[in-house]
Amino acid sequence: MDNKGFVLWFTGLSGSGKSTLAEYLTPILRERGVKVEVLDGDVVRTNLSKGLGFSKEDRDTNIRRIGFVAGLLARNGCCGITAAISPYAAIRDEIREATENFVEVYVEAPLDVVESRDTKGLYKKARSGEIKNFTGVSDPYEEPVNAEVVVHTGDESIEVSAQKILDHLVSTGLVA
Repeated sequence: MDNKGFVLWFTGLSGSGKSTLAEYLTPILRERGVKVEVLDGDVVRTNLSKGLGFSKEDRDTNIRRIGFVAGLLARNGCCGITAAISPYAAIRDEIREATENFVEVYVEAPLDVVESRDTKGLYKKARSGEIKNFTGVSDPYEEPVNAEVVVHTGDESIEVSAQKILDHLVSTGLVA
């Protein structure tokens, strides 16, 4: 069976587990015959969006770029997995409207959980004012209201979260 291309759009706070889930799911999807490319927020900022800051306008530009590339991958029969905070609902909805087979996954974790996972010390720096416009501290994160899948990484294992996502992909016919 040829798999349809699709975009698996992970959104959530820094430290919620977006990249971890993307890395965990990639080999599972490949075993099922899906061509997968991961567009990680940090990697994209280094290679595709270098020079952009963290103003709302720059964040929107970054997310539009990620959405454009993910959409190209999907259009060509691949799964484009995105793992970027993508804090603003309007931009996520814009990408959804422009992308066939868009699957939004809200990687939900409480602020105290993501702060406890913060190996880079970003939340601490944001709280001290050293980092400005930090999502969840000094900049808003708009939770999805219509995500196809919601995983709760604060209290469920990566296996449970990944299975929820796989179950959705299978039930919608995007993955065999």
